Amino acid sequence: MTYFQRTVRLALQHHWTIAGILVSSLGVALLWGVNIGAVYPFVQCVFEGRSMHEWIDGQIELSQDECDSFNQNIAALRNQEQALHEAGEGFEKVERQRILEEQRLAQEQKSLASHQWLEPYVKKYLPPDARNTVIMLAAFVFIGTIIKSAFLVANLYFVSRLGQRTVMLLRNELYRHTLATEMSAFHEENSGTMISHFSADAGNVTTGLTTIFGKSLREPLKMIVCVAGAAWISWKLLLISMIVCPIPLLLMYFLANSIKRASRRALTQNAHFFQRLSESFHALQLIQAYTTEAWEKSRFVDATQGLYQRLLRVSVYGVLARVNNEILGMGVLCLALVAGCFIVLGEPLPVLGIPLGIEMDLGSLMLFYGLLVGACDPIRKLADVLPLLQRAEAGAERIYSMLDRPPTITSPARPRPLPTPVSEITFENVNFCYQDEEPLLEDFNLTIQHQETLAIVGPNGCGKSTLANLIARFYDPRAGAIRVSGMNLRDVSLEQWRQRIGWVSQQTFLLEESVLDNIRYGSFDATDKQIVAASRQAFAHQFIEEKLEEGYDTIVGEGGGRLSGGQQQRIALARAFLRDPEILILDEATSQIDPESERLIHEALQQFIRCRTTIIITHRASTLALADRILVMDGGQIADLGTHDELAARCPLYGKLFHSDLRKSA
Repeated sequence: MTYFQRTVRLALQHHWTIAGILVSSLGVALLWGVNIGAVYPFVQCVFEGRSMHEWIDGQIELSQDECDSFNQNIAALRNQEQALHEAGEGFEKVERQRILEEQRLAQEQKSLASHQWLEPYVKKYLPPDARNTVIMLAAFVFIGTIIKSAFLVANLYFVSRLGQRTVMLLRNELYRHTLATEMSAFHEENSGTMISHFSADAGNVTTGLTTIFGKSLREPLKMIVCVAGAAWISWKLLLISMIVCPIPLLLMYFLANSIKRASRRALTQNAHFFQRLSESFHALQLIQAYTTEAWEKSRFVDATQGLYQRLLRVSVYGVLARVNNEILGMGVLCLALVAGCFIVLGEPLPVLGIPLGIEMDLGSLMLFYGLLVGACDPIRKLADVLPLLQRAEAGAERIYSMLDRPPTITSPARPRPLPTPVSEITFENVNFCYQDEEPLLEDFNLTIQHQETLAIVGPNGCGKSTLANLIARFYDPRAGAIRVSGMNLRDVSLEQWRQRIGWVSQQTFLLEESVLDNIRYGSFDATDKQIVAASRQAFAHQFIEEKLEEGYDTIVGEGGGRLSGGQQQRIALARAFLRDPEILILDEATSQIDPESERLIHEALQQFIRCRTTIIITHRASTLALADRILVMDGGQIADLGTHDELAARCPLYGKLFHSDLRKSA
């Protein structure tokens, strides 16, 4: 099963919408054929100047005369054939002529039966004169067109509803899966690729669904109705007309593979384009500060040039598909015209071993051509179907390739109950590295006691933030185990564990919502009074009320861009305080706060971290006063562990950090 077929199966679950599509498509197709079928009585009335009453009587009389003539000819040929057979002379030629006459008789008897069936309806419902018949037929075609248009509107609505609703569910599932995906997956796929899954890929899938349930269903039904009508008039002439079909169909098969490959490459290039765009927007300040606008412009031009070339190739293949379908339609029509000329001239030729023996009046021939034109129009409209479906397949493949990748960080099927409170957090021989890089932690062992405040210091890249990420289980160790109250962290509910944690990082992220909503994030049942209390605790209340025009209702902008770095961090601290977590993790959480705010926040932290386990990653000397113990890391290993006085006395690395880097950053 292809990836797009999986999306189609998802769409088929909307039974009532599918039923609406089928009914409306069938209505459009039938009325399409009926309107074209009105050509026949128009020709009879206009060109022969007779009413339909006169025409039906004439047709019945003509068919009866033809049947009588064929019966006489067949009887004579049968006698002649018997005489030649008894004489032992060649009777094969007479036999072939008799069989041909019998075929013509059967065809004429079929025509007579149809006219006899039609006679009472014609005389009951149609006017007896030619002029009123033409007016009535014109009104019938006009009303039929209105009804067909109503069916078409309903069809387009149901098709659009099905496509948009199915892709809405697919986007929701993709977003749910993305939120459950481990952090390491985001190192493999950049943000541009992720965004393109929701935009370009999902958009192509939407177009594919609306195409397959719309044009791909509606147009073939119209074509089938017209082809069936043409076959009813003369299946032999229709067979002759379709001799040209195999070659364009074979070319379409090869084009399909080329379009699919080109579409997949175009979507990949589109993701690269989005990545360039997103990266430029996020790094705009850096670009302007280092005056690299020209270089960034050249990179962006390269991305747009690549996207242009990929999309152009897809367009070229689409044009070739359209031309191929045009050739198919015109080839069918041209062969029908040539064969029709031989019929009119009375010189039918045998094709593919089939003796034609076709006799058609002008009205029947005109109706046959009208039905062929009606069948060719859907073929022309189907020219765009193949490129759209192949692009939809490529988009679905990219989406499902992500959906089919199960998250590695998940809760166990039967999680063990997590005790309250957690007695200790223990690292046992933990080994960890990002992707296939060199190990960052090797045989790492550490125990963090309940209600202990542990500060972690060390040079950049030594693994400080990695420890915090492992505790929050954003990543899992490659070897060894992290235990909480003696249980492996993998054996407890991921959701319950993270609900015990309050997290504040250096790179504070705020939603483009109000200050109130940003503080409430993660504690949605908190009251406004509790939010204000948490803000006071984080020393954020004063600037919120005094410096923000709308106070707590102020929209902070994308990523908190309307606030300073210090204001953002204080709101993030208020968010963590509001949650009242059992475990608090501060990853450089006070790095962008001014000295006065830092002093006040330290007073708040001194009260807040009591009776809870706290891990503080810091480069600021003043923050170390909050710690019960200080962990010094270097190269993914524990360089030393102890109090400030102990480390100052025995650890050269700590002394260096404390007397230079820590003070410099304070």
